[in-house]
Amino acid sequence: MPHLFEDPKYNVIITKHFDVHQDWEIPIPGFFIIATKDRSQNSIAEFSDEKANEFIRVLKKLREGMKEVLKIEKVRLWQNEDSKYNFHVWVFPRHQWMDEHGKFMKSLPGIVEYAKKNMVNDKVFKEVEEYAAKMKEYMKEFK
Repeated sequence: MPHLFEDPKYNVIITKHFDVHQDWEIPIPGFFIIATKDRSQNSIAEFSDEKANEFIRVLKKLREGMKEVLKIEKVRLWQNEDSKYNFHVWVFPRHQWMDEHGKFMKSLPGIVEYAKKNMVNDKVFKEVEEYAAKMKEYMKEFK
């Protein structure tokens, strides 16, 4: 069965080794996940040189688009090798409303909880969809 984010409706881009998608469980506009298509890997240390190079290029292009198109000035990158899930990186935008939760990684759980409790509505979902569509268009240039 195909992975949920391989559905074109959910993805931003699918490359040879990765899929990039908006996180819909945590509805924060511009919150993207870069995940390996090979669901058996948990660490960048397991990547071939080709795959590692593609990962950096995807991350760089995504981040450039977030800054240029979405006007997201700051992000946090989060990768957890002891997760039960395969290798994935959260590319977590830093929006102004998040400042009330703190500015360091320890603020992440509070931000996630806030989003799940307060941002599950049509207005936010529409913005999430718009951000994902803009990035999908931007990432078409990826080679």
